[in-house]
Amino acid sequence: MDSAPAALLVARGLTYHRNQDPIFGPLDLHVDAGEAVLVRGGNGAGKTTLLKVLAGLLEATGGSATLLGAPVDTDHLARHCAYLGHRLGHKAELGGLDNLRYAATLQGRPRTDADLEAALAAVGLAGYEDSPAGRMSAGQNKRLALARLSLHPGKLWLMDEPYANLDLDGIALVDRMVGAHTAAGGAAFITTHGAYAAPPGRVRVIELHGGRA
Repeated sequence: MDSAPAALLVARGLTYHRNQDPIFGPLDLHVDAGEAVLVRGGNGAGKTTLLKVLAGLLEATGGSATLLGAPVDTDHLARHCAYLGHRLGHKAELGGLDNLRYAATLQGRPRTDADLEAALAAVGLAGYEDSPAGRMSAGQNKRLALARLSLHPGKLWLMDEPYANLDLDGIALVDRMVGAHTAAGGAAFITTHGAYAAPPGRVRVIELHGGRA
């Protein structure tokens, strides 16, 4: 008999309030190895806040969340979880290659220039190695963030609206990357407004309405 997939992330009764106002919860959810979980909901449903809580960037006001069996915190974010938010975090004055080199050094996993160049080429940014991020378009900056994501060692990807600012080729790129990551035993937790997300493999959808699933 096949064993059940391992849960990378588990939340129980997770709740977040801001100034006594409920943003979401209580929520019970899990993200298993080998799957992509899509979180859909309109503006104000709490999707971005939920992602930040799961990443350890905000502290939940109720309930609990564990990543690989340990409480979610910023240390887990650095070592086991990659976060792609609305603010991409690039150094505007640095070129594509230097931005990736800087990120890899922060992760404690320096990469060769060949590895970094290959990551840029994989997202359609070959030739942008020396182009400052501040001069790139919104779509190119998103592709640069996806290149950085591909180099992160974490098994869980937390992705906030990864399809935003991308053309159809970029949307297909995100789906391919998520499919390859989950096929290799990783997992992705993705917030999205639209119906773009169609990565190959095991996909589960959570609808968030008024902060509740």
